[in-house]
Amino acid sequence: MKSIKSLIYVLFLIGISVVLKGQEDSKAKPIPTPKRFLTHHNGEFGGKKIRYDVLGSEMHLKNAKGEPTGSMWSVAYTKSDLDKKMDPASRPVTFVFNGGPGSASMWLHMGFFGPKVIRVDSDAKEDDGGAPYNLAVNEDALLDITDLVFIDPIGTGYSKLIGKGEGKEYWGLNQDAQSIAKFIRQWVTENNRWMSPKYIAGESYGTTRAAAVAQALEGGGQNLALNGLILISQALDYQGSTSINDNIRSYITYFPSMATTAWYHKKAGQDKTIEAFAQEARDFAYGDYVSALYKGDFMSQAEKEAISEKVAYFTGLDIEFVKRANNRVLMARFKKELLRDQGLAIGTLDGRYFGDDPDDTADSPELGDPSGYKVSAAYTAALNHYFRNDLKIKMDDPYLTSGRVSPWDWGSGGEPMYVKTSRRLANAMRRNDKMKVLVASGYYDLITPFFDAEITFSRNAIPMDRVQFTYYEGGHMMYNHRPAFKQLAKDIRAFIESN
Repeated sequence: MKSIKSLIYVLFLIGISVVLKGQEDSKAKPIPTPKRFLTHHNGEFGGKKIRYDVLGSEMHLKNAKGEPTGSMWSVAYTKSDLDKKMDPASRPVTFVFNGGPGSASMWLHMGFFGPKVIRVDSDAKEDDGGAPYNLAVNEDALLDITDLVFIDPIGTGYSKLIGKGEGKEYWGLNQDAQSIAKFIRQWVTENNRWMSPKYIAGESYGTTRAAAVAQALEGGGQNLALNGLILISQALDYQGSTSINDNIRSYITYFPSMATTAWYHKKAGQDKTIEAFAQEARDFAYGDYVSALYKGDFMSQAEKEAISEKVAYFTGLDIEFVKRANNRVLMARFKKELLRDQGLAIGTLDGRYFGDDPDDTADSPELGDPSGYKVSAAYTAALNHYFRNDLKIKMDDPYLTSGRVSPWDWGSGGEPMYVKTSRRLANAMRRNDKMKVLVASGYYDLITPFFDAEITFSRNAIPMDRVQFTYYEGGHMMYNHRPAFKQLAKDIRAFIESN
């Protein structure tokens, strides 16, 4: 009897486990067949007429068990009229993504690299308003010298979790880098491009990701070495781009950007060029200012007042405000204080922009970032219109320009408190001594300051002889300013052609 009861009990447990397993499987998301949308186009870029194909498609990424857990969306532009003497596999290809984390590639796609781009007010004075918007042919696009692949990380754009996929597999500094590296390897394999020169272009957190991906691609049992990185508004060490109390480094790294932004708004340095005034601000930040910040209240009152005069001179702020701030002006307060006499708050991504907050007595902007909300509707409308009408892309789900990627795992892997991938870039460049880096910075970028780029690269064992710095009279998305757009295109073109 005991054996029969035991058998019944075992069968009962098996039945329960089957039911539970069925319930677990029923929670799994569907695994749809990847969609593909192929169109053919003609254009003139860089003064050359070319034919090119555009493929908007989903690629399934699998876990260690071979199960699809993520569907990654990309839009690939490939030249179709290659010279008969040219091996298609040897043409350069550039992988492009934005940042966030949680941002789709819309900004670089529709703002700079794509064959059609949105034109917002170059002078940063007018809001994008309601439709229609100015979607124009991009004669400066790089399709004459490189193919382009725009990548949307999982949870952004049309990219999503599938099957048993969970956010924790993709939503983190290291997980995200591994998934992008996996996508790049699969794309290169499927398109027979292992012999092509390969570049990554990233913006903002996309540069944080780019450094991590560069290192990840040189491991994993399938080494892939890059020819170059294009880092637009770099963010490789967050300590220098985190303006909070007691973070002394941030007072230093942000200071020249405050000066150049004050110069733009005619609050300081009007007898100098922007380049000369920026250098003067660098010299002060490296010299007397850093010393004063570390001395703090050990300075005499006379010494403090001398520093206050210099801070007010560079930033255009009232000296009494500077004194009350103890010579330490947080960026949030600078954005509200610079044009307080006009009742305006300036932008974060681009200090040229300004907004009219309802409360003129607040110590920081209230409505959000005017350099974001004054252009985002135009970008979003342009991408959706372009996808549907030019590329014939028709997906069931909406394109998420800002995706759901929370909670995000910042797992530092033993690194300091602040997110940092600069050492990963140093390691990748030292393993691959042919890889070069272009660092593009905007003078009016008040979230990833240009001086922080210089300090980050100069102190993390990065081979500086293979790093090129370029500067533009624009902000985080410097390409919104037409002169900066033209110069950035020229600089990236020269960077790729020189490698």
